This record gives sequence, structure tokens and C-alpha cells, in this order.
Amino acid sequence: MLLILDNYDSFTYNLVQYFGELGVEMEIYRNDVISVDEVKAKKPERICISPGPCTPNEAGISMDLIRELGATTPILGVCLG
Repeated sequence: MLLILDNYDSFTYNLVQYFGELGVEMEIYRNDVISVDEVKAKKPERICISPGPCTPNEAGISMDLIRELGATTPILGVCLG
């Protein structure tokens, strides 16, 4: 399962559409409605962090998720540079 973390950006829906066309099983959560522990419990095979946060303060669990799971779970961060 691919877990998509939505950072309140409209492009998230484009990502969902593209992954869906590839037949990817997904779960989508806003960055402030799921915790890192809840993500861990779901045991996603991959994570996609959407674009959107203007600053790290608006990124919800994005940074913590990268710190906690980045070494063990493939993470694609879109437009986070």
C-alpha cells in the first residue's frame, strides 16, 4: 500500500489520479489528521509526501515522518526542495 500524505495542495489529487491509473493501492491522509505512530501501524510499503506546505510549521507530520521512516520505507517527496 502507498500512503499519500496530503499537505493541503491541489496537486495531491493529480498524484492520486496518476497512481490510480497505475493500479496502485493507496490511502490518503491530510498531514494533520494522522500521527506518525498511526502511519507506522499501517505498515505502508511506500510513502508519498505531497507538495503544499509553505513552511515546515505548516507541514504537519511530514518532517517527523521522514525522520522516523525514511531509513526503512521508500519516500517520494514531491516539490519539497
